[in-house]
Amino acid sequence: MKSTLLCNFNGKAGTAMKSFIIGGAGFVGDYLIRYLQAEGQKVAVTKMPGETIDIPDADVYDLNILDKNGIVDLLEQVRPDYVYHLAAQSSVAVSWKNPQLTIDVNIKGSVNVLEAIRGLSHKPRTLLIGSGEEYGPIRPEETPVTEENAIRPGNIYAATKACQNMFGRIYAQAFGLEVMMVRAFNHIGPNQDSLFVVADFCRQTAEIEAGLKEPVIKVGNLSVARDFTDVRDVVRAYDLLIRKGETGETYNIGSGRAIVIEDILNMILSKSKTKIQVEKDPSRFRPVDVPTIEADTRKVYEVTGWVPKIPLEQTIQETLDYWRRKI
Repeated sequence: MKSTLLCNFNGKAGTAMKSFIIGGAGFVGDYLIRYLQAEGQKVAVTKMPGETIDIPDADVYDLNILDKNGIVDLLEQVRPDYVYHLAAQSSVAVSWKNPQLTIDVNIKGSVNVLEAIRGLSHKPRTLLIGSGEEYGPIRPEETPVTEENAIRPGNIYAATKACQNMFGRIYAQAFGLEVMMVRAFNHIGPNQDSLFVVADFCRQTAEIEAGLKEPVIKVGNLSVARDFTDVRDVVRAYDLLIRKGETGETYNIGSGRAIVIEDILNMILSKSKTKIQVEKDPSRFRPVDVPTIEADTRKVYEVTGWVPKIPLEQTIQETLDYWRRKI
């Protein structure tokens, strides 16, 4: 479908920098919009029809990421300095259940964005958001994993993001686009959908505390270790990279420390107001699960000086409190 203008983008040339966020109705988009606004930028953002973005002074547009002409129309109208491509099907679990949707959004949608930018006379700097899942099974001697490590995607979501990364590098090299790619490891925080593990545990805990379910928390594989970073640190890294990153390069964004999921669960349970039992649920196990994923973040630090600032325990406490309020 064609893009539908919901608000006028009225930034003036020579004033604030303009950022255009594609797919800003999700968890990360909300934080990124607010962060960029706080930094003094004008922000235009797209969403899917039916989604809601209710942030003052953000110019909001409807856009179907599979409609290349709609992307072109908006880019020509907004003429941004920076483009953040956040639109994605980002759940590993959903990718197993709906591979076609994941391929359409994550690969075809990304190529549409790159093609639209390639046709512009004014070419913005662009950040493509990938995932630490792209590395797949990481060998012990490869941990923490660097950007130069071989990628061995172990699930459909990871494969689509690896493909997006390759297209980004090709468009940078072949067509001179100022495109940077990130491999973002697990990012967490208040307002995240409970499809994701930390939010899921916090939601279940809040429901139990409120008496809405029996005092049993259902879990999947607790033995894997993942690299968790607060979403507010992540969006700060995105802003630094789109301004300072090198064209065609990929950057890991993570804490640099893998935490076993069972330890995350125990941290949440220690904050609970109710005694809770743990029960394994076979439906929550993935067909393939990588034992340990941990980022080497030296490259992003060398280019931007970025390091995460918000402690994991603070993020978990604030996420649990968010779900308590929501429940």
